[in-house]
Amino acid sequence: MTLVMGSEDFQHMLRILNTNCDGKRKVPFAIRGVKGVGRRLAFVACQRAGVDVNRRAGTLSNEEIERVVQVISKPEEFKVPNWFLNRKKDPKDGSSGQMLSNLVDNKLREDLERLKKMRNHRGLRHAWGLRVRGQHTKTTGRRGRTVGVSKKK
Repeated sequence: MTLVMGSEDFQHMLRILNTNCDGKRKVPFAIRGVKGVGRRLAFVACQRAGVDVNRRAGTLSNEEIERVVQVISKPEEFKVPNWFLNRKKDPKDGSSGQMLSNLVDNKLREDLERLKKMRNHRGLRHAWGLRVRGQHTKTTGRRGRTVGVSKKK
């Protein structure tokens, strides 16, 4: 299947929130390349910004791209409910918000450091490099360690 784009103003690569997005993909699937934007938020952002979800991302004008970026970066202003966001009840200030791009990594690192500092069970398991969510570890997860039976001579 070939995709023929006839207009001269078609952009093959878009720059959205410091991320390169493919202009040949449909708008919601192109903006999913931004870290912190999932499938559902991408579709809601297109609806709230008034952009057709069946259009290709390369055909968007700069104003439409700006509207989509505004909805993604501040979804509370566009009546997106709090349960939809990826950072609910922040431990420091109790607020809810949408974390994007490198802010996702920073918050995850801060959360893990907070758990380690509290000497929480989850934090200790992260620090030791063990499984955190209750998986069995007797026979699985042996990567990086030499485990075996020593021979008697």
